[in-house]
Amino acid sequence: MAIRSPILVMLGHVDHGKTTLLDKIRGTAIAEGEPGAITQHISASYIPIDVVKKVCGTQLQKMNINLTIPGLLWIDCPGHEAFTTLRKRGGSIADIAVLIVDINEGFQPQTVESINFLKQFKTPFIVAVTKIDRLLGWNKSEGQGFLKTYGNQTEMTQNLLEERVYHVIGQVAEHGFTADRFDRIQDFTQQIAVVPVSGVTGEGISDLLMVLSGITQRYLKDNLEVEQGIGKGTVLDVKEYPGLGTTIDVILYNGEVKKGDYIVVGGKELVIAKIKALLKPHALTELRVEKDFKNVPKVSAAAGVKIAAPSLDKVIAGSPLRSVSDPQMVAKAKEDVQKEISEVEIETDKMGVVIKADTLGSLEALIKTLRARGIPIRKAVVGGISRSDVLELRAIHEPVIFAFNVRISSDVNKLSRDNKIRIFHSNVIYSLLEEHKKWVHDKKLREEQSILESITRPGKVRVMPGYVFRQCRPAVFGVEVMKGIIKSGESLEKDSQVIGEIREIQSKGENVSKAEAGEKVALSMMGVTIGKEIKEGDELNIRLTAEDVEKLDKIKSKLRGDELELINELQEA
Repeated sequence: MAIRSPILVMLGHVDHGKTTLLDKIRGTAIAEGEPGAITQHISASYIPIDVVKKVCGTQLQKMNINLTIPGLLWIDCPGHEAFTTLRKRGGSIADIAVLIVDINEGFQPQTVESINFLKQFKTPFIVAVTKIDRLLGWNKSEGQGFLKTYGNQTEMTQNLLEERVYHVIGQVAEHGFTADRFDRIQDFTQQIAVVPVSGVTGEGISDLLMVLSGITQRYLKDNLEVEQGIGKGTVLDVKEYPGLGTTIDVILYNGEVKKGDYIVVGGKELVIAKIKALLKPHALTELRVEKDFKNVPKVSAAAGVKIAAPSLDKVIAGSPLRSVSDPQMVAKAKEDVQKEISEVEIETDKMGVVIKADTLGSLEALIKTLRARGIPIRKAVVGGISRSDVLELRAIHEPVIFAFNVRISSDVNKLSRDNKIRIFHSNVIYSLLEEHKKWVHDKKLREEQSILESITRPGKVRVMPGYVFRQCRPAVFGVEVMKGIIKSGESLEKDSQVIGEIREIQSKGENVSKAEAGEKVALSMMGVTIGKEIKEGDELNIRLTAEDVEKLDKIKSKLRGDELELINELQEA
């Protein structure tokens, strides 16, 4: 049985050097053309095995590795798309992943998101600690293996590298994985290999390729056996191509596709079409940016390929694809695709958020993530936000829409604002969730503040001897606030009996709305007489109803210690 090239994904936090690293291997300069130097799309590059051998040089012989795999198919993409788009039934199409971590920054929010995806999809991975050339005092050794360039450093720089690498190893351990520097690992099935590299100088890249090739060939060989018959792939992108109309960029992860084959693809509706043309990018170029494709009769896994066929405008990125030569196999391929699509379970709740995402895989990832956080989902659909989506939510209390990697028109934005519908919009799942979390937190704070300002809070005063200014109609007398807060309009009680309502509070001759523990103020009250209902030295409490106590219980964390003491005293009385 034939062995295919392993499929590798690079993922991690933005700006940690993913594309720069791959560019160094390919010898191209794609990163320089990227907006903001951050990869905006997903794509694939094929690196033949002779290039891998050339880069690794004598290191392969030293490690006694005889490479027999055809090459490496590298996927470079924004972190989330490696798993939300590159999916198949039961998991990811990636055989192994490279988690990129900047040695000077360590784990960042998207690094955490990436490692969580790796755990969720049970994908083997290694860690590439990038930008070692930026370490203080680093002596550059262009293109050298890590151990050789490490030996060229001063003791101070070596110690700094060790410290930073082991900081990353510690962060990996926090997520449940044992890791160590690649040259210190005895069993690669038990530990995650950490490879220090530089995408600028090329230092450590030979080690990275050697470790990746060695691990995939030795431990993942069964995964690389190519099935005969049905070609299996995932749609990366749907786009127009001059002279061919709408085409699809596909990662073929098993079998083969041939010109004239029938393809079955998931989409807004199931698409069944005959392949008109297969366009393959040249080795070491990228499917996303390549313009000079090779028109080929067939493509075998694993490969990135552009397919031209009728009706592809109905296809959705992230959808499964099947290819068959025999028309009688189309029914089986159709069943296969439908089964895979149906595995994105969307059991909606009566109340909850609405999810709109760009691909089936994105939708699935968001559903799983929100469910894990206990966030109910009202509706989940592939596609952009429409006017009807917004209008449908007008009657919902505090409606929320998660918009993942989709465009929102200015018209829809205005409509949502006018109807007080909150849209969380991003192309990074982590950002969506963090924005929502902050919004929920801020909303809770606002609600708590509103309760604090409107609710009757516990308070206790002592009538000060010698400070009775008027005995009645109204009674005016001085008090010391012993605990809590008192406000005008609240009732005072003595021995659980209501005495009357505070009419006014005066401090230093000025009317004030409230007074707090430690303050001495004058109160005026109607319907009471000093010496009768109230005597000098009496201790009086603010009257709290059962409803007040219940509300206060919900915001205990916002109350002061003296207020909590008063509540406890009342409950014990």
